[in-house]
Amino acid sequence: MASSTSSAETEPPTDASFNSFISEVKAIEERDSVLTPKLQIDRLLRPGSTYFNLNPFEVLQVEPNLKIEDVKKKYRKLSILVHPDKNVDDKERAQTAFEAVSKAMKTLEDEAERKKCLDMIEEAKQKAQHELEEKKKFLKREGKPTEVPEDDEEKFKEYVYKTTVKLFAEYEIRRRDLEQKEANIRKRERETEIAEEEKVKKHKEWQKEWEAGRDKRVNNWRDFKQQKKKKKKTGMGFKPPKPKLEER
Repeated sequence: MASSTSSAETEPPTDASFNSFISEVKAIEERDSVLTPKLQIDRLLRPGSTYFNLNPFEVLQVEPNLKIEDVKKKYRKLSILVHPDKNVDDKERAQTAFEAVSKAMKTLEDEAERKKCLDMIEEAKQKAQHELEEKKKFLKREGKPTEVPEDDEEKFKEYVYKTTVKLFAEYEIRRRDLEQKEANIRKRERETEIAEEEKVKKHKEWQKEWEAGRDKRVNNWRDFKQQKKKKKKTGMGFKPPKPKLEER
């Protein structure tokens, strides 16, 4: 059972929603030992979850370097918490959350997909570091202090987290765009194939009708020839009048 997606989930998350999301996630993580199904369902279905849940490590709340065996343990624990059968009073939302958790686990079980995710996380770290270095260079050129909030370890982690979510969102948007373009190409190719098939079909029908009318055309021609012969024998054909001699 799939629930409808709100309009807020169809757009990339804003900086404000990032900050709010980070605060809420940290609050949830602090209560990790007493996590409830409702808290997990709320976390997985919050506005913008379409993009937040693209990172399977975040969905399962595991570190990227965690061994797959330990990831599976966390998955089993989390999947039980949000399973629809365990949340009969909130079954529809639980089903959506359960699907997000299951999808994340399938992604990480696939070595190629897991590597893609790890590469994106590493790329986000490098991008965040580069952006902060550029920011400090700009401040230095302006003659301003080069200290930034992200010099604090926790603030830097938050900045990397935001950059990671944005990067996953950007990749997903590009993937969807490419998928749509390929679908449009396949559609045009299929329309061309259908038009060609229709052309061949009409030609075959014309040939069939032409062949079916062959005997009729031959018979009509024979009848015409026979009537022509009869006219010659009976003298029914047209003859010009004989010229009269002039009398003097």
